Amino acid sequence: MIPNSNLMHKPIRCLITAGPTREFIDPVRFISNPSSGKMGYALAEAALKRGWEVDLVSGPVSISAPKGVECCSVVSGQEMYEACEQRFPQCDILIMCAAVMDMRPKKIFKEKQKKDSIEWSVEFEPVIDILKTLSIQKSQQLLVGFAAETTNIEAYAQKKLREKNLDWIVANNVSTPGAGFESDNNKVILYSNTGKVEPFGPKSKLDIATDILNCIVP
Repeated sequence: MIPNSNLMHKPIRCLITAGPTREFIDPVRFISNPSSGKMGYALAEAALKRGWEVDLVSGPVSISAPKGVECCSVVSGQEMYEACEQRFPQCDILIMCAAVMDMRPKKIFKEKQKKDSIEWSVEFEPVIDILKTLSIQKSQQLLVGFAAETTNIEAYAQKKLREKNLDWIVANNVSTPGAGFESDNNKVILYSNTGKVEPFGPKSKLDIATDILNCIVP
């Protein structure tokens, strides 16, 4: 599905986010999630194989970026937003695959808190919604989001698709054994804003990535 003539030129420039983000409580403690970055890195590899130019904004992971990718490493959600905001105007496609923490501690301690003085009740505040914020700036870009859910997969994915003004959303049940977080494989359903539904998997994340790109830009 090619929504505009901007994707007819070669090469396509693709901005991909991957991995988790971390929100620190103090210098040695943070909240995060189990994302390994494998799905986002597979998308970067599949995009390179198509001859696309790839900018990869990655949270902390233990895997290496494919050779040929311009990789920017970040830690927090705010850092990821700033890196994406800088690159978004130049991209043709944004694929927001990162598992961004949507909350952070309201109070961040500059020094390590000793066990006997820890505040056991932590108050949180929201982290910027990167995809929703960038969608407001959308001109000709194609936007692809990810919805990692454990229940009501389709309903939540469709809601995000509408509310974030996306062209596509990739939904997966991260509680499925052998798929989702940290796994080498995945099983997803791709929804478009025109009503198209494409299930993929279970198969390797690289194969899933290839299927996704073949669908959004045939």
